[in-house]
Amino acid sequence: MRRLRRLRRLPSRSLSPLAGLAVFGVLALTGCGTETGGPGAPAAAGQDRTIRAEKVMQLTEVHEETGMTLLEGPVFDEDGKLLVVDVTAPEGEPKVLRVDVRKKTSRAVHTDGRGAYTSAQFSPYDGRLYLTDFAQGEIVSLAPDGGDLRTFFSGEVDGAPMNPDDLAFDQEGNLYVSDSRGLTEGEETGRVVRIDRAGEEATVLADGLAATNGISFDEDYRGLWFSELTENRISYLPLHGRGGVSARHTAIRVDGGLAQTDSIAVDADGNLYQALHGRPAMAVYSKYGERLATVEVPARQAEGLESATNVAITPGGTRAYMTVSGPAGGYVYGFDALAKGIRQSNGG
Repeated sequence: MRRLRRLRRLPSRSLSPLAGLAVFGVLALTGCGTETGGPGAPAAAGQDRTIRAEKVMQLTEVHEETGMTLLEGPVFDEDGKLLVVDVTAPEGEPKVLRVDVRKKTSRAVHTDGRGAYTSAQFSPYDGRLYLTDFAQGEIVSLAPDGGDLRTFFSGEVDGAPMNPDDLAFDQEGNLYVSDSRGLTEGEETGRVVRIDRAGEEATVLADGLAATNGISFDEDYRGLWFSELTENRISYLPLHGRGGVSARHTAIRVDGGLAQTDSIAVDADGNLYQALHGRPAMAVYSKYGERLATVEVPARQAEGLESATNVAITPGGTRAYMTVSGPAGGYVYGFDALAKGIRQSNGG
């Protein structure tokens, strides 16, 4: 997130519509790790094992206009192709890419002159691809082929604009958004916002948060996990009825050192995959807060890779793909997850 401040110093000609991105910043990057023990092998009680991620392919290089590249929001489409967004891509370069992880090829899906897209997920209601635009404070959607750009939601929520970071869908297609409001000012004014599937009604479920970042439902859709970047903590927000909140509590405090909490994914066993901004690695926890594993990029490949932002686990399978970025470029790394992928580990 601190990289956003770097973008702010770029001349306006280099950002054009990315000026908003310069102001609201490039979202937290996080990283991937190393592996000991067999794929998917459970860790002994209280033991944090290391999982080595393997490089799949490089997708992007640093953009001359913005001075960086930042991959985010990995999500599989119905054809098994992996879509990712490049937060800092300037106009004319791909802001959404489709990746064939088997053939190790990619192609551009969408670009425009304004968006700084920080996450992506397909709606279970209308099948469209939804993107959070951190700079413009909007949520937009695309047809699965990347065309037909529509603004789904924009404007203020409870009298304040949003800086939407990540998103999650419930089973009916309503959206739950991590609003990272207050990030650049260092204020604890972040929120969790629910938007109905028609894009007409927005409700604040939690506020007073420290740069809200990752967000995901648990495996049973009973509640939301969300992270706060500048407090290195993960909280749990139980839900009831039509998105009502019964309580919330701090569930996990992440000992990240210089690294900070970014996006979150949840597998079929309820394990949390917490991305780390400032380190190309990911921390894996049980739903009861036990540190199960650390996923890391091999040390010999980690130079120039500063963060791993997010992960998608193959739906119904255990192969996981995480987005990793830094001065060396934007990459996809793969590893074997601890359990199978579900909607909660596919985008957001």
